[in-house]
Amino acid sequence: MSGAMAFLLRLVSRSAAGREIVRTSRIETDRLDIGRDPASHVRLSDLAAALHHATIERTSPGQLSVTAGEGLYVELDGRKKVRSGTIELPAGGDIRIGSHLLRVMPAAIGAEEVAIVMEKVPVGEADRRPDADRLFSLSAVMPGKRKTAWIGALAVLALFLAWPVWSYYQQRQDREAARFHADSMWTPGALSTAHAGLEKDCQACHVKPFEAVRDDSCTACHTQVHDHAEPFRLARAQPDLGTRGRVELAFKETFGIPPGRCVECHVEHEGAQKMPVTAQRFCSDCHADLKAKLPDTKLPDAGDFGTAHPQFRPAVLTDWRGDRPVIRRVSLDAEPREDSGLKFPHAMHLSTTNGVAQMARRLGRDYGFGQALDCKDCHDPTPDGVRFQPVTMEEDCAMCHSLAFDRVDGTVRTLRHGAPGQVVADLRDFYRARAPSPPATLGGMSRRRPGDVPQAQARGRFASGTIAPGRAERAIRAVFSPGGACFDCHGVDAPPRGSLAFGIRPVAFPLRYMHKGWFDHKAHETQSCSSCHAAGRSNSATDLLLPDLKSCRTCHGGESSATEVPSGCAMCHDYHMDEGAPAMLVRQRVRGKKKDTNVASIGARN
Repeated sequence: MSGAMAFLLRLVSRSAAGREIVRTSRIETDRLDIGRDPASHVRLSDLAAALHHATIERTSPGQLSVTAGEGLYVELDGRKKVRSGTIELPAGGDIRIGSHLLRVMPAAIGAEEVAIVMEKVPVGEADRRPDADRLFSLSAVMPGKRKTAWIGALAVLALFLAWPVWSYYQQRQDREAARFHADSMWTPGALSTAHAGLEKDCQACHVKPFEAVRDDSCTACHTQVHDHAEPFRLARAQPDLGTRGRVELAFKETFGIPPGRCVECHVEHEGAQKMPVTAQRFCSDCHADLKAKLPDTKLPDAGDFGTAHPQFRPAVLTDWRGDRPVIRRVSLDAEPREDSGLKFPHAMHLSTTNGVAQMARRLGRDYGFGQALDCKDCHDPTPDGVRFQPVTMEEDCAMCHSLAFDRVDGTVRTLRHGAPGQVVADLRDFYRARAPSPPATLGGMSRRRPGDVPQAQARGRFASGTIAPGRAERAIRAVFSPGGACFDCHGVDAPPRGSLAFGIRPVAFPLRYMHKGWFDHKAHETQSCSSCHAAGRSNSATDLLLPDLKSCRTCHGGESSATEVPSGCAMCHDYHMDEGAPAMLVRQRVRGKKKDTNVASIGARN
């Protein structure tokens, strides 16, 4: 060799647009180190290259030697896995390491500069090199993909199927064993707060192993619920019931398989949280255009309380069939009248100036009345405040309307309310007991002489004035006639001729007017009674004092309305229950502790 040796390195790369970029550097050395080491003369950014992968060195004026590192190979002039070799300078040569190709350009023998052009081999070409793939991957020491997949699948089956099944049956044999139960791995999550007590009792719902939860498990505890509607009619009203759904439903109906299992709507294991309030859409999807889905339905369409809700149709006692009340659901638009059998003018009792008000002031010390009667003086709320207890004569009316008719040594005798026959008997007895003793001249021991005028006169006076059957009869008729204790409040049936068997027409009220809805008085206690019930203007017991839809809409609107009280369907309607407050209201009021509500059915009270 003669003179200083140098390598002229030309790095060829390409821009994003494909334009070729050449960077040239001159490296004065006789030995050119190649590898990923930043200190290498030629740095290869390729994991297929080792830190010190190969060395190029001039061994004679016309020859370069190429030597790979320990255990490494290069591709030299197309020959693979070459540990060392030579390149003749007049002919040049190619060296490929990983994805890089170093092309030694031909040079004259004894030339002081050797040009090397380096460029990256296309990725696809590099990937096809099996030696590079295996050299720097785990494939050389790991099982193949297929084998790994099979091993993984079997491991999953063993860990998450076979082990839990074995653990389940072991658990049934030894329930008290304090160890890890592998079947707990199947638990999809914590139960809701309502069912938190069942967290450790899976079999309360999952009665049979490997069987879905059945409705029987739910109704075992929820005994008061019932279907929202007949299951097949409900399924036919579903808004997303396509052709396939209708065919499936037809098959289920044919074979008597009811749709709509509990778990289809009530999804458990969603975490320890309260079940959210049912969105309005859950109801309006079907009810907004229910008549289009079920033309034979009697229910009107309802989609939003503020904009699409029918007028209230309470259950009203409109007529009597003998002693049986006839209840009909009548729209408030029809201004129904209530035939309760009672005579009661609310306006008279709520007046602040008439005789009733004066009586209230006189009795106020004993009964807590104010300057006049108020609604609360007669109507007592139920313990939960949701409804009002039935008004009774003994508890609510007798304070003012006394039925007393006699006093015996400080004890007041009263007519028996609700028993007209007993009233007749008591009055007869009252007047009979007050008959004086017959004069001595009429005694059994006196001797009677024909023509004894004074004695005959005494007998006549006693018979007409003391035995006096007419006085008792007049008193009885007065009680059942206008102005009498019974007549002013009740309808009275006249007795048969020659009899005093007066009849009192029965009285009944529907204690719940809205059977398909719910109204919570407790939630409205900030309002006065008169804000919803026009009792102060009612002069007849036939007035139905229920507020109508327009009245409620002054405060309530639909779920997304801007009214004072946005109200979804669930605020007034319960999906399953006919009795009891909607679950949402109960939860809001008692914070998760469900309370019973007093519910009474219609019935005669006399």
